Amino acid sequence: MKTSKEKASDQHISAFITDDFLLENEAARTLYHTYGEALPILDFHSHLDPEWIASDARFDNLAQLWLAGDHYAWRAMRASGIDERYISGDAPDWEKFQKWAETVPQTLGNPLYHWVHMALQKPFGIRDRLFGPKTAEAIWEHCRARLQEEDFSCRGILRQMNVALVCTTDDPCDCLEHHRKIAEDATCDIQVLPTFRPDRALAVKDPARFNSWVDQLAAAADVDIKEYSSYLDALRKRHGFFHDAGCRISDHGLESVPAEDSSEAGVRSAFDRLRSGEALSGKAAAELQSAVLHELAVMNWEKGWVQQFHIGALRNTNTRLLSLLGADAGCDSIGDSNYGRSLAKFLDRLDQKDRLAKTILYNLNPRDNEMIVSLAGSFQDGSVPGKIQVGSAWWFLDQKDGIERQLSALSHMGLLSRFVGMVSDSRSFLSFNRHEYFRRVLCNFLGRDIERGLLPRDFRGIGSLIKDICYRNAAEYFGFERLRPGDKGGERES
Repeated sequence: MKTSKEKASDQHISAFITDDFLLENEAARTLYHTYGEALPILDFHSHLDPEWIASDARFDNLAQLWLAGDHYAWRAMRASGIDERYISGDAPDWEKFQKWAETVPQTLGNPLYHWVHMALQKPFGIRDRLFGPKTAEAIWEHCRARLQEEDFSCRGILRQMNVALVCTTDDPCDCLEHHRKIAEDATCDIQVLPTFRPDRALAVKDPARFNSWVDQLAAAADVDIKEYSSYLDALRKRHGFFHDAGCRISDHGLESVPAEDSSEAGVRSAFDRLRSGEALSGKAAAELQSAVLHELAVMNWEKGWVQQFHIGALRNTNTRLLSLLGADAGCDSIGDSNYGRSLAKFLDRLDQKDRLAKTILYNLNPRDNEMIVSLAGSFQDGSVPGKIQVGSAWWFLDQKDGIERQLSALSHMGLLSRFVGMVSDSRSFLSFNRHEYFRRVLCNFLGRDIERGLLPRDFRGIGSLIKDICYRNAAEYFGFERLRPGDKGGERES
């Protein structure tokens, strides 16, 4: 027999993720439920596998859907003392899920705790319990049964999350066969576009690995890469191939921004030495990287693409796990490089010759928020609203505090009204609740200022701004086409 306190606790638990979650006042609730909640999702930066969408793949259980490749979960499990066998190893799915259930109660205060319960609620419909060891088996069975339903294939989950468009992240050597299959499939009403991610074109510090990739590039482009000029020809050819496949976005993951001065002869010589297997000095490597990055940016301008730069990650810091699991194993962190001057130099070099494409700058270190916002403002040219964008709070920052700090810096030093909004930046089909999380934080951010008297009680005007940030700005900025009928930035008001 439960005591009155236990019954009250149960009531509190069932109401944890309420309809008004994160919405602290009436203005915030009005903004979210009237203007933000029903908008379709344009996810212009994700790491979903396009093969899963092309085949409309299914998952047998929550471990496969939730834990495979989710580095946020992996890091939390390691920190909670879980053996690697139950994280990335060969343990049975159920045992991995049990260990995840042991970990989640330990994530109180971490955004994972919110995201987990949001994912159980949508799409699985579980609202009446917290996730932990005692509830794991019932949740496992409930979700395993639901995963057999028609609406729980990969495409079905995307539809349930109201996703209209997804951009994947793809190496220049990729043949894009899965994107082609999706484009030709009349039954797929979700647009899936590739993104050109040439990080390996700049990875010149390991000659053997670089040359292996260049050989792949040569085969993909059908170009005999003997010197620097043919290297650029091959990259340009693959850039055009991606364009023909519907790609309109490039993306770069950079620890800092290479923008060294160099001579054409010096760059050619460095490339020749690298192709011969010689390790380059730090100066020569930086000059080659700078030259290649500049040429790629010019290609983006020529094609009218948007270029994204994710700056500031310190990657693969754990040699043991890198050797065991390879890259992308949850062993990256926030870097502390000072790149403001070099980023300004990179952008200015393009701007001087009117070759600066639409650009989104993402910083990973929160100390760089104001620097990035103020720098972006220096390169707006009046040709496009919000031409130089400050990207959404990214990776370690895509939680309430990080989002609010990014919104505050952008509001105070730029134009929040021109912001193109949130991305999932994820490999998981359950990560689209991060868009809902962002919208709730955004509406609360604006609603709080309404209640303080810092913004007018103009719900229609501020609601229109929310629709811009969460949908319409991105649709216009990227020039997305072929969206589903009715994807006009919907709202609930009459």
